[in-house]
Amino acid sequence: MRVFRYDKTFEGLLTAVFYAYTRRQFPDVLIGENDPLPLFADEPFTVCTDTAHAERVWKGLERKVRQRELLSALTAAWLSELPDADTLIFRYIRKIFDYPGDFAYNLGDADVLRLNQIWRKVNRESSYVIQFLRFQKTADGIYFAALAPLYDVLPLTLPHLTDRFADQLWLLYDIKRGYGYFYDGKKPEEVRFADPPEALRTGKLSAEQMAEGEKDFQQLWQTYFQATAIRERLNPRLQRQNLPARFWPYLVEVPSSNRTASR
Repeated sequence: MRVFRYDKTFEGLLTAVFYAYTRRQFPDVLIGENDPLPLFADEPFTVCTDTAHAERVWKGLERKVRQRELLSALTAAWLSELPDADTLIFRYIRKIFDYPGDFAYNLGDADVLRLNQIWRKVNRESSYVIQFLRFQKTADGIYFAALAPLYDVLPLTLPHLTDRFADQLWLLYDIKRGYGYFYDGKKPEEVRFADPPEALRTGKLSAEQMAEGEKDFQQLWQTYFQATAIRERLNPRLQRQNLPARFWPYLVEVPSSNRTASR
C-alpha cells in the first residue's frame, strides 16, 4: 500500500498531485503529518508543500477544464472538511488529466457526481451565511458577526461581503473553527485569537461592547419579530427548512428565549 503524507492543506494536496505524476507513483492512501501509518503500508512518501508546484497543477487544470467555475467544485469539496474529501479530490484531478475529452462534465462517473453533490451543499451553506449573518456595531465602530456554519465557507462569502460592505470595518468570525476575517476598508485579512473573548464564543456582544443605540436597534427588531408573528400559523418544520436552526442563536431579531429553544 503506497502512502503519501502531507500537511493537510489544499496547496499540499496539489503538491502531492505534482509529485505523484513526477514520480509516476500514485498513493493508495493520503494521511496527515501526525496521522498513524495504516497497517501493511509501505514507507510513506512525505510531501513538502511547494506553492510553485501547486500553481503548476492548478494551471494545468485550468487548461483542461473549459468552464472555470467547475474548478470551484474542488475548493468546495476541500472546504466541506469531509473525511474523504482529499482522496476524492485527488482521484478527480487524476481523471481530468488522464481521461480524454470533457471528463469534468461526466456525471455518470461516481467521483464527478459525488463532487458535484458536495459542491451544491457547500454553496448552499455559504448562501445561508450571507443571508443569515447579523452584524452588530461595536463601541469602536466595527461591525461584528459570528456564527458556526456546517462547512468552512467563510472564504466563499468574502467576495460578496467586501462588495456589499466596502465602506465599513467588519469582523466575521467562525465560532466552530476558531478563525475569522477582519476587513479594514481595503481587504479582508484572516485573524485568529489565542484566547477568544466571550463574544467570539457566543456570537453576542455585551451591552458594554455595543455602540450607542445598538441595543435599542436590536430591541426594535425583536419587537417587530414578535409583533408580526402569527401564533396560529407557526410551522417549526417549515421554519427549519427555510432557516436552519443552527443559525437561530445568532439572529439579533430573535428573542433570547427563542434562540435557546432552537438549539
